[in-house]
Amino acid sequence: MFESESAMEVQETDVESDDGTEQTDSPEVEDVPTKQVVEFRLGEDYCAVDIDQVDSIVEIKKVTRIPRTPDSIDGVMDLRGETTAIINPRTFLGIEGEPPEGDEQNILVLDRPDDKQKIGIRVDEVLEVTDHPESKIDTDEDLSDLDTRGIEEQISRGIIRKQNGDGLDLVVWIDIDAIIGQLK
Repeated sequence: MFESESAMEVQETDVESDDGTEQTDSPEVEDVPTKQVVEFRLGEDYCAVDIDQVDSIVEIKKVTRIPRTPDSIDGVMDLRGETTAIINPRTFLGIEGEPPEGDEQNILVLDRPDDKQKIGIRVDEVLEVTDHPESKIDTDEDLSDLDTRGIEEQISRGIIRKQNGDGLDLVVWIDIDAIIGQLK
């Protein structure tokens, strides 16, 4: 039995033939529970959100600042004729430094049926859509030893431990509902 990159387990099964002897059948594929996420970069940090919560990924356009709004709301932009509020998650995650200017950023437009208007999240770079086995995701109960603002503020659903060529990357799995709940 082994785990492949697509988070599927392959298992050989023994089958009894007509003459009573055991034969090895072709491998049987068994599903391993996974989470599919959109991974992105904010400064030097790697983050992710559930793919089900993302409607589209668009390039950033002109964002108009709205007076007397929290620092975590960059403003609004016109997206396909709809006013879309733009959230900057750096505030919630305690990421220092200014985001890059211009074409280097993207907006993850959220798909939340209960929202009265479209909401987008400003990110530095969208990296990829990936599947992660649930066994590689540490949930909040397992995170008491990690000191990050995202966990302290309870906007993180967990940490995804992602293997790379040099070792292990930690990806903060963001709880979009918690971030938006703090804006209200």
